Amino acid sequence: MAPILSSFKDDALIALDNLADRASGLVNPAVRLGVTGLSRAGKTVFISSLVHNLLNGGRLPVFEAIRSGRVSKVRLEPQPDDAVPRFQYEDHIAALVRDRVWPDSTRAISQLRITLDYESASGWNRMFSPGRLSIDIVDYPGEWLLDLPLLAQDFRQFSESTVRRARAGMRAGLSREWLALASVRGATAAADEGGARRLAESFTAYLQACKADDRSLSTLPPGRFLMPGDLEGSPALTFSPLPDLPAGRAPKGSLWAMMERRYEAYKTHVVSPFFREHFARLDRQIVLVDALQAINRGPEALSDLEQALADVLACFRPGANSWLSALFTRRIDRVLIAATKADHLHHESHDRLERITARLVSRAAERIGMSGAGLEVMALASVRATREATVNHDGHTLPVIVGTPIAGERINGDVFDGERKTAIFPGDLPEDPEVLFEPVDGHPKASKPKEAERAMPELNFVRFRPPHLEETRGGLKLSVPHIRLDRAMQFLLGDRLA
Repeated sequence: MAPILSSFKDDALIALDNLADRASGLVNPAVRLGVTGLSRAGKTVFISSLVHNLLNGGRLPVFEAIRSGRVSKVRLEPQPDDAVPRFQYEDHIAALVRDRVWPDSTRAISQLRITLDYESASGWNRMFSPGRLSIDIVDYPGEWLLDLPLLAQDFRQFSESTVRRARAGMRAGLSREWLALASVRGATAAADEGGARRLAESFTAYLQACKADDRSLSTLPPGRFLMPGDLEGSPALTFSPLPDLPAGRAPKGSLWAMMERRYEAYKTHVVSPFFREHFARLDRQIVLVDALQAINRGPEALSDLEQALADVLACFRPGANSWLSALFTRRIDRVLIAATKADHLHHESHDRLERITARLVSRAAERIGMSGAGLEVMALASVRATREATVNHDGHTLPVIVGTPIAGERINGDVFDGERKTAIFPGDLPEDPEVLFEPVDGHPKASKPKEAERAMPELNFVRFRPPHLEETRGGLKLSVPHIRLDRAMQFLLGDRLA
């Protein structure tokens, strides 16, 4: 897909941006790390914890450059792109550590630069390398990434694929009002602004209903409809796909023609600039996935997440950069798919969570030819909010997790106040991930919901507050605890600090 995502003009601008980046990199070597994920996957928490652990000497035993003592200094520096909002690290880490609340979700693109002074492990590299690496962390909503495939679709293709999804499974009930309104209006009816606005609002309400916690569907383009920002109310966001378009072209002055024009404007003024100015300049990428939420919501949510990840991976330009190609184009040569909230499970289930996540992306990875060293899957917790313990229940020893549920959480009818700790048995993930994906008794799960429901694991997920960290007069005594954050750093950055 990537070769057709941009025009010749875009390619020229991308080449100029890359030349400027490479020229700057001769003086100050840098790697651009993209951080994305769908809503509530924990992008803000991941970046805040990564930076906090680097700045405060966190426990990072798998991150070789830190473990060996080759990193001598870590500091925040002004970011290179003045037109991009700064990732407000200080505010987010204060929310986590001081207030013990989870920071607000990513709503727009932001950036942060952290620079490491280090000694290369190679004597040869020490002769020619300045021993300094800047990591430019680019934080952006995963919903924006799901918009990139739209660049390869015209309005008819977009309408057909969106309507086809809307008429299937649980979406059918959620889309009924929007599709009925679109049918009553009719694609060839005369265009009017009030009707277009009502149709766009109904379509947006359908997308929001799909995204709600009790459904947790993931494939929901256009992404800006769910987080419009300063584009709210603009014509570029006042359109809707139309069902059952007739053959031929849109009649002049029709609702169809208006929607088609605005869809193309959305691609031109919203999607293309994001691809050209940000996505096409990335070197490494981490995609955070809340697989537990999808598993908990059932087969349809899990299947929808699999499709969303396929669309995400299809956008990457995988492969290694040669010294010549890197001057003009960039390939994202390492992609990490990270299943977050591993602290919501006992460690005995972590490898099972990894296998399920690997299964979610395996087909898409094979399709784009990205496997082996270029793609890694792991389960992690950017901030560990729980600890593990065991309890005796009916003569059996059960592994449990202990933490402080956020205020308002209910467990067996008991409402928590945000201060009291509790222990819960989170349940077990299946050892074989195919239990969640393969047809049951030879029938598709969607056609045999009772059998599919029995195949799904019984899980008990609770939202916990961030952990309490002891403080001294000089500041924090401990860095933010995590699970496998150091392993993620080693995969994404270790070779650049060798």
